[in-house]
Amino acid sequence: MILAIDMGNTNIVIGGIDSQNIYFEERVTTDRNKTNLEYAIAMKNILEIHEISLEDIEGAIISSVVPPLNNTLITAVKKITGKTPLLVGSGMKTGLNIIMDNPKTTGSDMIVDAVAALREYPAPLIIIDMGTATTMSVIDPAGSYIGGVILPGLKISLDTLSSRTAQLPQISLKTPDKVIGKNTIDCMRAGIMFGTASMIDGIIDRMEEELGQTTTVIATGGLSRFVMPLCRHHIIIDNALLLKGLFILYEKNKKS
Repeated sequence: MILAIDMGNTNIVIGGIDSQNIYFEERVTTDRNKTNLEYAIAMKNILEIHEISLEDIEGAIISSVVPPLNNTLITAVKKITGKTPLLVGSGMKTGLNIIMDNPKTTGSDMIVDAVAALREYPAPLIIIDMGTATTMSVIDPAGSYIGGVILPGLKISLDTLSSRTAQLPQISLKTPDKVIGKNTIDCMRAGIMFGTASMIDGIIDRMEEELGQTTTVIATGGLSRFVMPLCRHHIIIDNALLLKGLFILYEKNKKS
C-alpha cells in the first residue's frame, strides 16, 4: 500500500491504495500556518483510525497545487514513514502527451486525473474536477491532453454571492426541487446548482463541437455528486480518480 496525497487549496486528500483496493480516503484542511509536525500528527491519526500499520506503507506520492506547502508535507510524510515521497511535477514519467503552450504549467491534479481516466475510460475524454475551482480537461481521440477550462468553483461562487450582496444570506449547498424558487434561499440554491449544471452542459457541448465528436465525460471531486445529476449529459462520477492516478504515477516512477 502507498500513501496517495492530493493537496488542494481547500483540502488535502489522504488515501491508502494499492493495485487492488482503496483502503481509506480522508480529508484535512489545507492550512499554510501548520507545521510539518502538525501534518505528520494528522496523518498518523488517520492511519491509526483505519488500523493501518506503518510497516504496510511501501511509499508515498504527493500531488500539489499549493507549492509553498510542498516541503512541509514532504517532511511530514518522511517523519511518519521514514520514506521520501514522490512529488508530481516536471520530469516525472506520466506517459501523457501534453499539447499545451507550456506543458510545465499544467496543474498536477489535472495531469493525475488525466492519467487515471485514460487508463480506465475510452478517449476522447472530458474530465471535470470540482474542487475550489472547477476544471474541465480534454483528452483527444489519440490520448493527448490538449487543454481545457478553469471555472470558479461552486463554493467560491456561493461565497461571493453572499459576501458581495448585503441582503443575501450564507446558505448550505442543497439540491433544489425546482428551478423557479419561491423564496430567497431557494432562488439562490437554484441559481448556483442549476446554473453550474447548465454551464457544464454548455461547455461540454462546445468542447464536443470543437472536437467534432462526442466524448466520454468523467466527473470527480467532492462536489460532483451534487451537480452531475442535474446535468443533461451522461456523466460518469468517479471520486477515486485522483487516488488511482497517483498510484499509476507512483508505479511508473518508483524505480527512478
